[in-house]
Order: sequence, then C-alpha cells, then structure tokens
Amino acid sequence: MTDKRILAFEGHGPKGTGMATWEEIDPSHLVSGKPVQRGHLYLDAKELGLKAGVWDCTPFTAKQGPYPVNEFMHVLEGSITVVEQDGRATTVRAGESFVIPKGLVCQWRQTEYARKFFVIFDDKSGAKPADPSRLHVIKLDTNAKLGPMELSDTSTFIGPVPTQTVKGWFEDATAQLTIGVWATTPFTRKVAPFPRYELMHLLEGAVTFTDGAGGSRTFTAGDTFLVPEGAPCAWSNSVPVRKIYVIFKAKAAAAASAAAE
Repeated sequence: MTDKRILAFEGHGPKGTGMATWEEIDPSHLVSGKPVQRGHLYLDAKELGLKAGVWDCTPFTAKQGPYPVNEFMHVLEGSITVVEQDGRATTVRAGESFVIPKGLVCQWRQTEYARKFFVIFDDKSGAKPADPSRLHVIKLDTNAKLGPMELSDTSTFIGPVPTQTVKGWFEDATAQLTIGVWATTPFTRKVAPFPRYELMHLLEGAVTFTDGAGGSRTFTAGDTFLVPEGAPCAWSNSVPVRKIYVIFKAKAAAAASAAAE
C-alpha cells in the first residue's frame, strides 16, 4: 500500500541512507560507457505502473530505440542530450525539466555525470498516441505565458476564490499522466483527501500543507515534493505560487471525480 504522507524529495536521497547502487545497464543497450547508476524511489506504486524518485549516473551513450515509458525529469546536475530519429537533438541542463513520451525513437547521450528527479509511468495498456509522428522530447518553458483556468468546484476554498492559470505541456496516450505549469493567487483550501498523485516543483512562492491532525509542512521555491492520492491535507499560500506539476490520475479515479463534480 502506498504511504499517504507528503514526500519531500532530497537531491541525494534520504538523509542517512542516500541512494543505492542500481542494477547495471545491459551492455547490449549501450553504444559506449560503463555507467554506474544509483537511485532512491520515493514512490513505487507497482499496481499503477507509477514510480518517482532521484537518480544519478556516470556518462554513457545508449543505442537508439523506442523509449519504454513515459518519463518526466528535472535535472539537478550535469546535462543530457536526447537525439531523435530525425536528428533533432534536445539538451537539458541543471535546473531544466523535460518529458520523453513512451514510444519515441531516440538516443540518450550523456557526456558527464548527471543527477535528476523523475516520475515514470509505465503504461501496460497498449494504448497508442493518435499520431506517433508527433512524438517529441518536450522541454518545459517555465516562463511561457499561462492561460486562464476554470474552477469547477469552489466549495473547498476558505475565504476568497483564487485566480489560477495553467499551461499543459504533456498528456500521455491514456490521459492519466498530465504535466504542465500552474500558478495561483493566495488561497486556503479545506482539509480533504488529495484526489490524485501529484509531484510539484515550486518555481515561485511558498505553500503550507496541514493534515488536520496538527501536522504541517511548508515548501518554498526550489523544493520538490509528491502528494500521494488519498493523503489528508489542506493547502494554504499567502503569496502567489507558480509550480511545475506532474499529475497521475488513474482512469477509474478520474471517472469517479468527474461524476462527483
């Protein structure tokens, strides 16, 4: 069963334990390098194909092939270049975020040590994108203009209803994984079970979560954390907030949520 606590991500893994050495990358999948990879999973929901954590690795170049999962990555150190089948190359450096969609034919090129936070959705449904030719690496522009967001349910707010804006950057073929940038004016929301899995990376501002039982946790710009589905929590921000979001909502949960609105 998945832990229902909010999970604060640490750049080198949990204090005291850090990251463990992971299984060697199969040499048959490599063009060059003898990479040593380490990591720590903060979330491993096998029943959903969903995992999230921190990873680092020494340099290597992989063979070109279809990417096996949908993966969001926020680079903490070093740089990574992903080269697509048509020659399009995307380089991502420390402080930047990107998405590789499942099925994209590409090659991972890493010429230096790199470290990242990640969220992986390993979809086993066999769903295919409507147009596979439109699959590309997506590098998030966190300064891009956001559009208005309609609030369908304002009953959970305490006090003034906020103004919220959003820009979606990615949705997987099953519409369960969505990634984008979101901003809000100050607001407070009642304690309630969180309706989805969501990794948040704060770009601006600060937010405090309370659990209704005396516990609270404040996150500020630069922090990365994950709120699991079902975690009892309230949100409160006294200053504007802007964040990257990586949301996973299983189809059954999404349907139930839509029926309740």
